[in-house]
Amino acid sequence: MTAGFDGVARVYRFLEYAAFGRTLQRARVAFTDRLTGCQSVLILGEGDGRFLADLARRLPASRMHCVDASEAMLTLAARRLSVADRTRITFERADARALDLGARTYDAVVTLFFLDCFSTEQVEALVARVSARLRPGAPWLFADFAIPPRGPARWQARVIVGGLYTFFRWRTGIVARELPASERALQRAGLTLAGEREFRLGLVRSAVYAVPAHS
Repeated sequence: MTAGFDGVARVYRFLEYAAFGRTLQRARVAFTDRLTGCQSVLILGEGDGRFLADLARRLPASRMHCVDASEAMLTLAARRLSVADRTRITFERADARALDLGARTYDAVVTLFFLDCFSTEQVEALVARVSARLRPGAPWLFADFAIPPRGPARWQARVIVGGLYTFFRWRTGIVARELPASERALQRAGLTLAGEREFRLGLVRSAVYAVPAHS
């Protein structure tokens, strides 16, 4: 990842709404209730801050670590927050693949329309590293595009997703060419599916996974 998203930061919301209406935002917040009680939340690839602003209202006492490779996206995200909320949120410009988490642990992690920027191998490495920093029982909120398994919706999704990759490779410089097997990576890291929803005939998928609780 580079800071290539700086170039689309200001128009990202417009582009999203023009193409998908409120579908992606509905997918982002589909499982935020699962974060109730979480005191520390890691958000990777937040983007322009719409999810963060909603979460800050829902979790007024939680601390959040918001990571994005784009300085412009982080700036937009911070502007959506009250002055008080900014004091409990750490903004960090970093490539998530090289993020130094130190000895920090988290009650939850969020990756929304983010893992699709990477290859399957890169996602697996990222998931393995981050999941090791999650406390027992921690939820992992996930949302992304998906290709339905069959039928006309599958071919429509392939055209749409292919077009998205063509556009974002051109405008941001991401190297990914196809959707990675992100949920398989979560499962291989030992997380279990705890909830799922589909939108737009399966084109958009939201899910929550959970780290096993210690017995």
